[in-house]
Amino acid sequence: MRGQIAVHESWARTPDRAARTEKARKAALDRFERQVDPDGTLPPAERAKRAENARKAYFSRLALKSAQARRARKGGAA
Repeated sequence: MRGQIAVHESWARTPDRAARTEKARKAALDRFERQVDPDGTLPPAERAKRAENARKAYFSRLALKSAQARRARKGGAA
């Protein structure tokens, strides 16, 4: 509980949220780029397109798992 309070207070004092999370967003994008082009041979534009598709697939997969878990908790078929 104290940790949550500290986090909320920290974010309340953050003037530029995008700047605070920039390194994490860059690291996530880099991860998807390495996933789709491990050898670094694709042109940058193609690598970026593929990385964006990999990112969308990743988050769609998370959403599907979340929906399945909610359905299972309600007693429905997953």
